[in-house]
Amino acid sequence: MTNLSVNINKVATLRNARGENTPDVERVAVDCERFGADGITVHPRPDERHIRHDDVIALRPLVKTEFNIEGYPSDDFMRLVLMVRPEQVTLVPDAPDAITSSAGWDVAAHMEMLTSIVDRLHEVGVRASIFVGTDPANIKAAAATGADRVELYTKPYADMYPSDPEAAVAPYVEASMAAHKAGLGVNAGHDLNLENLKFFHERLPYLNEVSIGHAIISDALYLGLEAAIRQYKACLQ
Repeated sequence: MTNLSVNINKVATLRNARGENTPDVERVAVDCERFGADGITVHPRPDERHIRHDDVIALRPLVKTEFNIEGYPSDDFMRLVLMVRPEQVTLVPDAPDAITSSAGWDVAAHMEMLTSIVDRLHEVGVRASIFVGTDPANIKAAAATGADRVELYTKPYADMYPSDPEAAVAPYVEASMAAHKAGLGVNAGHDLNLENLKFFHERLPYLNEVSIGHAIISDALYLGLEAAIRQYKACLQ
């Protein structure tokens, strides 16, 4: 069984557009779990343009499944996650002004820093995941940091899927096998949607979790949030 973690950043983006509390991010997180989500993901950025630090703090006691916090391990980010202690922290190499994640870590180039961060997370009982591409050597380096999992950056798969699904998924199959061989769990996320998720799940061995936000919230505009989550879960059966 592959878990579905729903990223609720886009809900916060909509809320922030009016400066009030509609939609209510906390209620949406609780509802996502009620509708079948296996976890809640947030990605607080330095400019707080969507999820804010106080959202993260407020969500911690409400999330009953798995709380996953993504972000670049700045000093502010680390203070937040070490205080909140989610089940999982996913380390991403985003610049502060990045619109969204666009690449995984070059782990070897940041080995010392990432190893130190992973150690700090483990000291407080938090699972550490490193956001990477599909290069097996880079995945092996991620294992050397002591990380528990990698999250595979899936935009290249999503971009190629319409024209050649088998070629699109092949590097991810290899990457998943390399991660498993190195003792790492496997997460995945970015541009996975109702068109490409089922095929990805069927082909990929050892897939522990997918984290999906933009597509789910977009589909919920037409389907409703409950129906959207249930359809995404069905892709993972």
